[in-house]
Amino acid sequence: MGNMVWKILGTGSAIVAGIVANKVVAIVWSRFGSGQDIDPNNPENPIGEAIAFAALAGLAMGLARTMATRQAASFYKKSSGHLPDAMLGLKDEIDKVS
Repeated sequence: MGNMVWKILGTGSAIVAGIVANKVVAIVWSRFGSGQDIDPNNPENPIGEAIAFAALAGLAMGLARTMATRQAASFYKKSSGHLPDAMLGLKDEIDKVS
């Protein structure tokens, strides 16, 4: 049961964080960018703006997903008394390397 709860909690929090990050990037770009939406894949948009938008979006998405997953793992640990099994496996692998 614990694995299923973690999969739902971890994945759900990452998806919600991604949606929120995308909205924040759109708002920030419209205020501080060129004032309009940009599609970085469209060749009619300047390459500099496309790269800047992609970098901002990537940073925001990675940061949001990392923070959401950390918070979800913290909540899971408080609720169950241990980290999710998926994270325990990673910890064991890191311990083997170091």
